[in-house]
Amino acid sequence: MLTISNLCKRYGGRVLFEDATLQINRGERLGLVGPNGAGKTTLFQLLLGALPSDGGQIVFERGSRVGHLPQESLPIQNETVIELATTQRLNFHTDAPPEDEYHVEDYQSVVKAKRILKGLSFRDKDFDRPARELSGGWIMRAHLARLLVQEPDLLMLDEPTNHLDLDSLLWLQDYLLNYPGALLTISHDREFLNRLVHGIAEIRNSRVLRYRGNYDNYLEQRDAFEEQQLAAYKSQQREIDRLLRFADRFRAKASKASQAQSKLKQVERMEKIDAPEDASRGIQFTFPQPERSGQRVIRLSGIHHAYGNQPVYQGMEFEAERGQRIVLVGPNGAGKSTLLKLLAGVIVPQQGSRELGHNVKFGYFAQHRVEMLQANRSVLEEASDTPQRVTEEFIRTVLGAFLFRGDDVFKPVRVLSGGEKSRLALVKLLLDPPNLLLMDEPTTHLDMASIDALVCALDQFEGTILFISHDVYFIRALANQVVHVQDGVLRRYTGDYQYYLDKKASDSARAQVTQAAASRQEGSRKGEAVKVAPRTKEDKRREAEERQNRSQERRDIQTEVTRLEKRIADLETRQRALADELQKPEAHAQAGRGFQISYELGKIEIELKDLGVEWEKAATRLGKL
Repeated sequence: MLTISNLCKRYGGRVLFEDATLQINRGERLGLVGPNGAGKTTLFQLLLGALPSDGGQIVFERGSRVGHLPQESLPIQNETVIELATTQRLNFHTDAPPEDEYHVEDYQSVVKAKRILKGLSFRDKDFDRPARELSGGWIMRAHLARLLVQEPDLLMLDEPTNHLDLDSLLWLQDYLLNYPGALLTISHDREFLNRLVHGIAEIRNSRVLRYRGNYDNYLEQRDAFEEQQLAAYKSQQREIDRLLRFADRFRAKASKASQAQSKLKQVERMEKIDAPEDASRGIQFTFPQPERSGQRVIRLSGIHHAYGNQPVYQGMEFEAERGQRIVLVGPNGAGKSTLLKLLAGVIVPQQGSRELGHNVKFGYFAQHRVEMLQANRSVLEEASDTPQRVTEEFIRTVLGAFLFRGDDVFKPVRVLSGGEKSRLALVKLLLDPPNLLLMDEPTTHLDMASIDALVCALDQFEGTILFISHDVYFIRALANQVVHVQDGVLRRYTGDYQYYLDKKASDSARAQVTQAAASRQEGSRKGEAVKVAPRTKEDKRREAEERQNRSQERRDIQTEVTRLEKRIADLETRQRALADELQKPEAHAQAGRGFQISYELGKIEIELKDLGVEWEKAATRLGKL
């Protein structure tokens, strides 16, 4: 449905695209990747006709409809949220004028729009709100809902996950899995790409290279390609060196001069092989480490906090210990950022206390850190302002990992964009890390190589981390505990992100089985079960046997479910008791006791994961019976 042939685009003396080609068929899902500045957003603008090309062709299948979600906020008028979500605003690749715009009033479209808006975390009371009252992030969600309602033949999304919380992101991933049209998306979220796409288009060396499979498949293929390219490059360089040495040696001899000249022309005629780029590979370095804190790092006790008449927390308790890496998850507006600000002391609770542990030095990574940068310093000067003993070469290496490369390090801070200032603040935090890191969406404005660099740094980090993120790859790489925040209630999962997902699924399945059993009992009491009389004695005998077999199978599975639930309950009780004991000073006063408790907790977590899987299988079978 889309063919790009020999596309060329230049900005001044810089070549963004040179003879670039790409084919997208109906129903295909492609991720568009490449380092920041490679031209991903520019390619989108070229496809939409918002920028002219310097050569080549962009051909859409006649009649195809294209929908586009940019990174930055789209214009709005006086419409409500539901009106915005049901607005028709698409590019039609026909002879008709583009950008027809009108509201759809039919019942099915409105119902669909409301369902999608709810999936993106809008509430019923938001539907009739003027869109102008929303923040830029929520306006982008409403525009995303509009595109999903319209279902264009090609959906072009530029960093669609930037404005979503984790719950909305997971909902969007599931929704797009069944999207009927083609999808072309720019994203720095590899988990998002791994789940959704079955092809990757990479912008490299002014070309667009196509790979099969998801993002992980692309990495494997790219590494293999680079190995082949490196071998070919080295082989060609050896051949060039041999020819040049021959020419240098014999060009002064009359009898060999013509041969020497022939060798030089041979080198000139060669189609040169470029050396593979190393910039996209992970940058590895060892970061400074903070001083060791006490075992108990921070505690919130009896916290009451509200915004006006809207209570957020009532009697909330929270505690973190040394070495824990806790991710805060939950729906948008649940209070995750408020919890992080309470921990950082940025906001003072209306009731309750905040207590830092022994030798705790905390750092809070959020937008206010940008305001602490010195506007008249260069990027390098600002990054070098650290008490840690590190070389300028090391500082420039870290800056390069976070997209400050070459002469960028000499830019004054005052000319940096908000994203660049955020990345610089992150560099400063890593160069002089506290032993308690509080981070709110630290991967925003980072490309994949920079996210890898951040993961590398935090993986080495010996302190405690509490963070909020909607990047599932980042969460999986770091979190060893999950705290779910909703309606002012904190629920802690003492395992990694996959354990949290498994436990949530297990709890949901358990609730469904319990509800189904209650419904069957209620139906039985009301006489809703209808018995159909068998036609013959043979039918009666066979049905009796089937009932007996089903009854026995049901009893066996019910016994197994009960056994598993009892074992899970016992283990969870033991887990809570051990966790409470681990928080007491006596546990660490007794030699080896702390290690013994931690070891047993680890075994319990593993067994709970296995039991959860067994229970889910048994509960599903019981539900079917």
